[in-house]
Amino acid sequence: MDNRIRQLRVEHGWTQAALADLLQVSRQTVNALETGRYDPSLPLAFRIARLLQQPIESIFDPGEELDVPAGAPAR
Repeated sequence: MDNRIRQLRVEHGWTQAALADLLQVSRQTVNALETGRYDPSLPLAFRIARLLQQPIESIFDPGEELDVPAGAPAR
C-alpha cells in the first residue's frame, strides 16, 4: 500500500525514531511502513492519522480501485 508517511514525518521535522516513539512502535516498523514493506493495522493507521493530523485516506492509498458489487448502494 502506498502512503505519505515519510513526507508527512519530514514536514513535522521528526526522525523515524521520534515518530516511532510517538506511535509506540519500533523505528524498524516506521521504516517498514515508509518503504511499503508493512501495512499497518487499522488501530495503528488511526494513530498515525491522528498524530499527523490528516484523514487516513490522505495518507494511505491502496493502489487499486475497489470493486463495488452490483446492487450496492451508491455513495
